[in-house]
Amino acid sequence: MQVKRIVANFSAPDLELARSFYQDILGLDLLMDHGWIRTYGLHATMDVQLSFATQGGSNTAVPDLSIEVDDVDGAWTRMSAAGFAIEYGPADEPWGVRRFYVRDPFDKLINILSHT
Repeated sequence: MQVKRIVANFSAPDLELARSFYQDILGLDLLMDHGWIRTYGLHATMDVQLSFATQGGSNTAVPDLSIEVDDVDGAWTRMSAAGFAIEYGPADEPWGVRRFYVRDPFDKLINILSHT
C-alpha cells in the first residue's frame, strides 16, 4: 500500500466563508464541489489541498484528514489487524471513492480512500 495524497478537512457550517478566504483572497483553485464539501488547492501542482465540509458524506462526521491510498482494502486489512477502531465502511460511495473511517492513536478521525 502506498499513500498518494493527504488532505486536511475542516468542519465548516458556511462553505462560502471558506471560498472568500481561500479562493478569493489567497487565490487557491476550487478543485472539487459536491455541495456539502469543497476542496481548494492548486491545479498546477495538486500538492496543496484543504477541504471544508458540512458533513463527511453519506451522513458521516467530517474526518480530520483524508488519506488517499492505492489499495484501500489492503489498508483496511492492515488497520483492522492492528486493532485500530474502524468507524465506517469500507463503502463504495456514489461520488466515486471506496473508503473507510478509522481512529488514529490520537483519536483523530481519518478517512482512508481510493478513487474507483
